[in-house]
Amino acid sequence: MTSSDPTALPDPWQPLHELLAAMDAEIEQVYVERGIKGVRPRFAYPLIRLAHTGPLTIRELATSLNRSHSAVSQTVAALRKEGLVTSEPGPDARTRRIDLTERGRALVPFLEAEWRATHAAVAELDAEVPYAMTAVVQELRRALESRSMRQRILRHLVEPPG
Repeated sequence: MTSSDPTALPDPWQPLHELLAAMDAEIEQVYVERGIKGVRPRFAYPLIRLAHTGPLTIRELATSLNRSHSAVSQTVAALRKEGLVTSEPGPDARTRRIDLTERGRALVPFLEAEWRATHAAVAELDAEVPYAMTAVVQELRRALESRSMRQRILRHLVEPPG
């Protein structure tokens, strides 16, 4: 590794990734302590939504959650593997309707309680630190609306010769 290796510098994203992963791991630990195995924090949102909407296609669920089709498709595959949802043919050959299994439905009351508790914990954290996480995220979004990350990267990008 030479000193010109840009990965020799600390990754500015790493602390944020580590913080989010640690927070998710602690939420998952709450599940495990309650005897809920095979459920990850990212499962809560789609499971709760499906409990309130009834069966949806992956596209409808993605739109409802404001997530990409690809991300929701991957999550649905993991949910299906854990026996939390079913996937049946939709109105045409290209779509699948996703619905809760009995196991998935039985978890929803706890997941809703955890969701509310997590939101309260985030509000508590926001009150404890000088720069509230939710406010910082909003400010970053505003800054990126005025000049996108892509534009900012291109402003600093020096392409190699050749």
